[in-house]
Amino acid sequence: MYKCNMSLLLKDRVWSMEAPTAKRGVYPLHGFKLGLYRLPIKLEEPVEIRSVHDGLKKTFEMDMYADRIFATYRWKEVNTDDHDGSEAELSITVEIVTGEVVDIIYQIFPIEKFGDQNWVADYRKKADHFAKMIIDTILRNTILADKLVSYFAKSKKITEVMAIQYLEDLTPLAKIVLGAKPKPIEAAEEEDEEEGEIEVPDGAKPGPIDIDYKSKMKQTSAYEAPEHTIKTWGRRGTSNAIMGVWGEFVSVDYDICVADGGCIEACPVSVYEWFDTPGNPASEKKPLMSKEPDCIFCLACEGVCPPQAIKIFEQK
Repeated sequence: MYKCNMSLLLKDRVWSMEAPTAKRGVYPLHGFKLGLYRLPIKLEEPVEIRSVHDGLKKTFEMDMYADRIFATYRWKEVNTDDHDGSEAELSITVEIVTGEVVDIIYQIFPIEKFGDQNWVADYRKKADHFAKMIIDTILRNTILADKLVSYFAKSKKITEVMAIQYLEDLTPLAKIVLGAKPKPIEAAEEEDEEEGEIEVPDGAKPGPIDIDYKSKMKQTSAYEAPEHTIKTWGRRGTSNAIMGVWGEFVSVDYDICVADGGCIEACPVSVYEWFDTPGNPASEKKPLMSKEPDCIFCLACEGVCPPQAIKIFEQK
């Protein structure tokens, strides 16, 4: 008899949905059954995101794409009813969406996704159980545990010891993983090079934009637009020779951008405006995402950019 313990953390807050497609406006690409839990903490720094990924890579199959981490658990089922020795390799994946809030999502695919395996007993219960085991393990062992303990101590006005016990009570399915909090290692600080020492490219860098830039590039000094502070990655100096990627959600690799203006014309909510970038080998003006928070995720600008310099991320 298979016993499925319910993670207390998800007992009241998880949203499970059984439908061909999930409700639009939530996570429309996830369907059939959706488990969604929103954590009251932030995880924005690339080094912190990498720490969660690296801390569990010996426990689960871990993948990371920009601001998302994926943890997969696999298990095997054997057909004992027909005694034919047939086996099924099954899996469940949990997705951590990081940023100013942290969402944890999982979906359970129909068993048919793995082939004709309808002989598997209690598949959905097992998949649900293993998904919650992954979540509890992540929340008990990684730096997310430290953030949650701090949050519980402050919000509930309890001691750190009590907050740790509270987290343990909320995550009963957690495996204990030693060394799952590798200290985030900051990229070595580079001294600002003199303007004349920066090697200037001959022209525009070929596209498309690398969507993993947040984990591959060092975050650099922000640009203060009149209405919005714009984050930057890979920016070198102040001469515009190498500008890197600007924008956290409306992201443009300015070393690819050739300033054809299509994005400014295509945007229905006027996110962009021109600003001058003298000295940049790709173009001496750029579309500044000065109204980045107004983006409605229509992807119009991304679709019309000739060198594919733009990537739009849905704001959370």
